[in-house]
Amino acid sequence: MQVPHIRDYIGKRIHMIGIGGSSMSGLAEMLLEEGYQVTGSDRTDGYLLGDLRSKGIQVMIGHRAENVHGADLVAYTAAIPEDNPERQECARLGIPTLERAYLLGQLMEGYPHAVGVCGAHGKTTTTSMLSQILVEGGLDPSIHIGGVLDAIGGSTRVGKGDTFLAEACEFRRSFLQLHPTLAVVLNIDADHLDCYKDIDEIEATFGQFLALLPEDGMAIGKGTDMRARRLVEGCGRACETFGMTEDCDWHPLHLVENDQGYASYDLCYQGDVLGHVDMQVPGDFNVENGLAALAAAHELGVDMTSACRSLSNFRGAHRRFELTDVIDGVELFHDYGHNPTEMRNALSIARKRCKGRLFAVMQPHTFSRVRELFNDYLTCTEAADFTLVTDICAAREKDPGDLNSGMLVDGMRAHGIDAVWTPSFDDTEAYLRSHWQPGDLAITMGCGDINLLNTQMHRHEEEKKQQR
Repeated sequence: MQVPHIRDYIGKRIHMIGIGGSSMSGLAEMLLEEGYQVTGSDRTDGYLLGDLRSKGIQVMIGHRAENVHGADLVAYTAAIPEDNPERQECARLGIPTLERAYLLGQLMEGYPHAVGVCGAHGKTTTTSMLSQILVEGGLDPSIHIGGVLDAIGGSTRVGKGDTFLAEACEFRRSFLQLHPTLAVVLNIDADHLDCYKDIDEIEATFGQFLALLPEDGMAIGKGTDMRARRLVEGCGRACETFGMTEDCDWHPLHLVENDQGYASYDLCYQGDVLGHVDMQVPGDFNVENGLAALAAAHELGVDMTSACRSLSNFRGAHRRFELTDVIDGVELFHDYGHNPTEMRNALSIARKRCKGRLFAVMQPHTFSRVRELFNDYLTCTEAADFTLVTDICAAREKDPGDLNSGMLVDGMRAHGIDAVWTPSFDDTEAYLRSHWQPGDLAITMGCGDINLLNTQMHRHEEEKKQQR
């Protein structure tokens, strides 16, 4: 079956199933700016849908067959099954459909400089860093990020330059539909084991992504990640490495870190110092993300003094260790981290910032991920004083009935972690408010809707102020 091409539908109506997702909402904005008519639907309402409505995009809550009536082309995410009523109606009416990964790849197609940032962790942050560097460096790029970056006014940007920058996600091998000329491999880790057999298959698929590079393309990989280094050095294209050690092409010199985890360093490239960076986002993993962004910017021709200055001004994308409120003298943060490695990273920097006690609030994401990484979840919050675990966010999955957050909590307690199961947001808020003290720090973690707990608590604070 021939895959339809988005460029054949300019000016026509594109309906997007699952439009509230971080990638789909960005693509919706990009299509709207390029002259397409856009509508969409999603299972539940979310904070991104308000932004889309404010731009004039009609969004329907709930998946119903009539939502696709009148559409010229329907795009859908990989999480939307074939038995979805809107997809079934498309099949009945003969409306052409396009999966999200193909849509992104078609928008990227034809750019002389097409950058794909891939890896299990850090894609949004690194892509955001590079976005700010490229915009401030005068390249006028087109951008697609799986998050919200204030520096570009959202998650997408349509530029007039010859560079297209996008996150390249390995979930269901979607990044194999892209057309990169420059590939950045941040790391390779065991995740998405609902669609991969094991980490060796994950590594092989990243290798397939690098094989998409043209002969004059380039691969940049983390030199301290054995699998990433092996791939970039063996891909048959020009390659460079980044990392914290001096055997990497790009590494920090004279690195110092303040008591909140913010690093300063001299940028070293193959023995030469090219600039100085004062990070405004904490953690060694963000130093590495920044090195990857700087290496890519160098390959794209950005002046490195300008690049270092832009990185020094980078303050993070939304939902990435984001301070959302201060309530009762307690700092309240949110982080998008949704697997054990990312949660451990978020808590490592929260621990440095926290002067009192640290509350970790975890929303496990998908039953398949919890099942595959169960043992890793049991210790990933050990840096916290208290761990609260909400019900598992099913997302695209159905509850199998044999797995719940109480089982995680029991396992955490067996490992010496002070953990409690707070199923709902109301339960979690009540527990926090009755236990925290001024000077404590609480951080919610997950890529589902756990950020709405922060919003809920802020709303309750505003209501209390109005009642005084």
